[in-house]
Amino acid sequence: MQAEIITIGDEILIGQIVDTNSAWMSKELNAIGISVNRITSISDTKDAIVSSIEEAISRVDLVLMTGGLGPTNDDITKKTLSDYFACELVQDEGLYAKIEERLARYKIGMNAFNREQALVPEGARIIPNDFGTAPCMWFSRDNKHVISMPGVPFEMKNIMQSRLLPILSEEFDCPYVLHQTVMVQGLGESVLAEILQDWEAKLPSVVKLAYLPSPGVVRLRMSLLGDDESELKAIVENQLKGLKAILGERIFAFDDEKIEQVIANLLLDKKKTVSTAESCTGGNMAHMLTSMAGSSAYFKGSVVAYSNEVKASVLGVNTNSLEEFGAVSQQVVEQMATGACKAIGTDYAIATSGIAGPDGGTEEKPVGTVWIAIATADKVISEKFVFSKERGRNIRMASLAGFNMLRKMILNVEKMMG
Repeated sequence: MQAEIITIGDEILIGQIVDTNSAWMSKELNAIGISVNRITSISDTKDAIVSSIEEAISRVDLVLMTGGLGPTNDDITKKTLSDYFACELVQDEGLYAKIEERLARYKIGMNAFNREQALVPEGARIIPNDFGTAPCMWFSRDNKHVISMPGVPFEMKNIMQSRLLPILSEEFDCPYVLHQTVMVQGLGESVLAEILQDWEAKLPSVVKLAYLPSPGVVRLRMSLLGDDESELKAIVENQLKGLKAILGERIFAFDDEKIEQVIANLLLDKKKTVSTAESCTGGNMAHMLTSMAGSSAYFKGSVVAYSNEVKASVLGVNTNSLEEFGAVSQQVVEQMATGACKAIGTDYAIATSGIAGPDGGTEEKPVGTVWIAIATADKVISEKFVFSKERGRNIRMASLAGFNMLRKMILNVEKMMG
């Protein structure tokens, strides 16, 4: 089954707020087999609401709307929908009592705006709102369904989770939906697509493949729809075998698991610890690690060595190396990693030194140049990267690259020991 989402509100169109409702709704609907094929944001006007409904129901049988159900004069969704579906507005005694009780708790008297909130369209299916005064309204005509919900995110989410999604699952014949996400690091989207072109060409027709790139990571998502859950799972397992054979260690996680969580799991499993010595990443790697609950079990600390003085005095970097090779060099970053390992007393240390930008680059070392090193008590490895010209992107990509180097080092060490 296909659906469309319509969000109502001038505040969305002028950029005052971001429409987060649609993304959340789409994900929840997709999980029960309802595909959203269009999302529309419109203004708080009768003409916009009516025309958007007419266009939507000409394409799909299910339309979900949010917004415009408040008590003020600019909230016209309920009146517009009632007129469009020829429903008279009548007072809902239960809703009236609920509003009256809510206002009494704050010692506020009922006014005309509050009384209007208790009016509901006769003939529409009314679904209660446990967290607000504007209920969900379900209009139906000629097997077309328009469902209007409040735009307040926590109210909308509660209505959908506790009431609407179970009803939709029960009343509509929806297929089983299966998504499998594979997280790939170290390859750009176009390079990855080239590597996978033969594998992709042989995918069963039931599999829809999407490449979802972000700085430093490409998410490969396989989506399947069908009636037989076990059959779909078997197809996915078979395709995953092929992917793993092609990509190997470039796959760092599945199902949107963050790389910092992967690192956490590895360190906890091996009972190892890590520290960071960060120059161009400025503490971002430490922040990512400590964003994981329980990180004190494996993360001991960080040195943000932005200046050469700190690199030398705290991490023990040789001043001759700094003068001869510069801070952004293999020699310096390896000494930073080794120094952090010793100073903080960890099994592993990650070090970064680079030119985040937007200024500071040279012909030899352009903006985006980053050296990353991983050290243990008796070994150090390093690698040079050249990312982009955008500062925030470079910090993010360097952090991800460093974690990926650490991940591969931990896995390879364990293989050699095994």
